[in-house]
Order: sequence, then structure tokens, then C-alpha cells
Amino acid sequence: MSLYLVDSNFFIQAHRAYYPLDVITSFWSKISQLAAQNKIKSIDKVKSEIYDNASHEDELKAWCQGNLPEEFFLNSSNSIGNYAQIAQWANSMSHQYHKNAIDEFLEARLADPWLVSFALGKEITIVTYEKSEPNIKRKIKIPEVCNQFGVRYINTIEMLRELKEVI
Repeated sequence: MSLYLVDSNFFIQAHRAYYPLDVITSFWSKISQLAAQNKIKSIDKVKSEIYDNASHEDELKAWCQGNLPEEFFLNSSNSIGNYAQIAQWANSMSHQYHKNAIDEFLEARLADPWLVSFALGKEITIVTYEKSEPNIKRKIKIPEVCNQFGVRYINTIEMLRELKEVI
């Protein structure tokens, strides 16, 4: 069975737009259950984006602290070799992306390249709300990096369908 590795926007978009914590409680109960069953995980960089970088997400941070197992956020530092490959690729894409897009993508505190680095070469599927937009120049999106490196990605609903989970 493949592990599902969730992006920061899995939590943030769900909380802000699709499944507010106070309205769609069944979604959040299901996420807590899937995390407890080790079907979904994330990485330390995602934790930092939710816990440290988004003070306006205090309610989401509190939910994560109270509902996710301690081992939910995995250490991404062991994927530094894969990160170097992805960074080299990103830096070689100046013909496709603006310099600011490359610099932003490779900003050390951001999770996106680390998610792909962590999943690279493993049976891991990244779960993200990002959609492939190969012709944009302003942002390097997870789907484009996944496509380049052969990493599978899907959205939240696709993950729930694959897991045969009903909310």
C-alpha cells in the first residue's frame, strides 16, 4: 500500500475553503483516523508552515496539535540528496520560470521541494490541491516537479476514493 504524503495546502485549503473545522467535523475526524492508522503522513516542513509561519491559522494549528499523532510529521532531512537533484532541475529551468519563481520554490523553509524529495523513489503519493499548469512562469508547482521526477500526486477527494473512505 502506498503512503499518502499531504501538502500544507491539504490542511490550509480544507480549513479555509472546503471543510471548515467548525462546520464539516466529519472530514477532520476522518483525517485524524487516517493519521492514526498511518495511512497519511506529512513532513516537518509542512508542520513548520502550519505551526510557525501562519499565525492566522491558530485554530488549524491547535487542531493538528490535538488530533495528529506525534509521529505524523516525518523528518525530511534524510532526503537531502533528492532535494539537491530537484534544486538542480529548478535552477536549470530559467527558460520556463521567472527567477523569482525559482527562488521562491527553493526557499529553504518551504515544503514543496522537500515533499517531492521525500517521496522520490518510494511508494508515496503526494496529496495536494495544486493543479498542473505547465505553462505558467510565476510559480513552480508541485505537479510539475512530480511529473518531472515520476512522483505520483493526487487531490484530497481522489485520495479518499482510493482509500474507500466516506466522510
